[in-house]
Amino acid sequence: MTLPSAEVINKVNEWRRKMADGTITLEEQKEAVIFLRQNRFTAQTAAATSKKKASTKKPTKSGDDLLSELDGLK
Repeated sequence: MTLPSAEVINKVNEWRRKMADGTITLEEQKEAVIFLRQNRFTAQTAAATSKKKASTKKPTKSGDDLLSELDGLK
């Protein structure tokens, strides 16, 4: 995961400040939404790639297997 640049952090902080002050324009709101959506798409792509790599995990147990283990604890 890469950290956002100082420029990106400043831009987001500026949008937050303007939203709190009630001074943000419609154009700035659109810009913020587009920017944030682009970054979410990037995060989703990274998460999907990560899930593909993590497929070497042990297989998950079925619900019946988990319940039978609980019955064995009695």
